[in-house]
Amino acid sequence: MGDFLLWVSHFASETMDFSHLNRGQITLMGSAFCAMLTMHYTVQLLSQHLFYWKNPKEQKAILIIILMAPIYAVDSFLGLLDVRGSKAFFMFLESVKECYEALVIAKFLALMYSYLNISISKNIVPDEIKGREIHHSFPMTLFQPRTVRLNHQTLKLLKYWTWQFVIIRPVCSILMITMQILGIYPSWLSWTFTIILNISVSLALYSLVVFYHVFAKELAPHKPLAKFMCIKGIVFFCFWQGVVLDILVALGIIRSHHFWLDVEHLEEALQNVLVCLEMVVFSVLQQYAYHVHPYSGEAESKMKLGKKNE
Repeated sequence: MGDFLLWVSHFASETMDFSHLNRGQITLMGSAFCAMLTMHYTVQLLSQHLFYWKNPKEQKAILIIILMAPIYAVDSFLGLLDVRGSKAFFMFLESVKECYEALVIAKFLALMYSYLNISISKNIVPDEIKGREIHHSFPMTLFQPRTVRLNHQTLKLLKYWTWQFVIIRPVCSILMITMQILGIYPSWLSWTFTIILNISVSLALYSLVVFYHVFAKELAPHKPLAKFMCIKGIVFFCFWQGVVLDILVALGIIRSHHFWLDVEHLEEALQNVLVCLEMVVFSVLQQYAYHVHPYSGEAESKMKLGKKNE
């Protein structure tokens, strides 16, 4: 890692005189560096999993999940390359991130299923987890009994609740972008899509929370909370910093001082810069949450060593 950073700093110092760059160019270069750093950490972790390819079912899901950070970083960097892009352009970039988020949520549940040796397609549910009670809360009690017993049908339903977002998100994105390009995208339609997507993602996340609540003890050795926070943290920061930027713009705290860049595009640029910075942090956190130890044999050797010492 140190050699990589040394090479990048040496390359930058040899090929670019920063004193002649304006703030926009420096920001773009910094964001590019952050995107490269995110990709470096991710490729490092990805290559480790490929080298110790012991459990394809679990590790395929892990590879899809850890690619979330670089996809967000590259997507945001592309948004900075054309800071004066159209609404349809920025909507497309946002849709790419959110569609991938939907896939990651579904794959995370698949990973949790795999940890407990559950297979919906093969109709495999271990006997020791059958009959567990799932307690639904409002508003799900409007559609489901308050208490249900865990079985194959219940697990299949939880899977459907996550995968519906994988389908609804891209369909809504295609419709939104098409209508934006055609110029028939009134505010009421925008709010309609927002409500539909919020309900869809809430249902997907609810299924994860319910599953974790029932099997928290069994899943504890796999650090599911750390794994989930790497996913939800990315979504959380991207969403709430967007809300904060909207408020700052509305209050007039963020203003445009460029005759060629209005405040709306400036807000988009700030959001993209922040995402590029944050993805470096999350790519580092993924090194811990999705470590290769369970598949490299190191974890087993440590457990055997611990038993011998006892």
